[in-house]
Amino acid sequence: MAGFAASPVTGGAEPIRVPSGADVTFQEMLTDTEGPEGLTFRFRFVARSIGEQGMEQDMCALCEGFALPRLSRVGQLPAQVVISVADRAIAFGDADPGVVQFFEAYRIENGHCIWEAF
Repeated sequence: MAGFAASPVTGGAEPIRVPSGADVTFQEMLTDTEGPEGLTFRFRFVARSIGEQGMEQDMCALCEGFALPRLSRVGQLPAQVVISVADRAIAFGDADPGVVQFFEAYRIENGHCIWEAF
């Protein structure tokens, strides 16, 4: 069953460098979810202190520097990659108005992440 029954690949506590300098950690990768464009891989991250300042560059850096290298290991190229960053870990599909979250969608083209409007 696609959607909320996705099988996660969970991460560790190693910080990931992003342009803003925020401390970002990998939460999980969901590889069997369907999005509006077809097969969608979701890379979920946690950054305890996030704000709108610098998020666009950070999200793109997470797609290019973290997600892209892992796509070759999975074998199947998704139609879309969604990068999400939250101020604390939350289960996929759960709603919590107290959690700050940012989402960006990308298509992979010529080895790069190309931003797509939701």
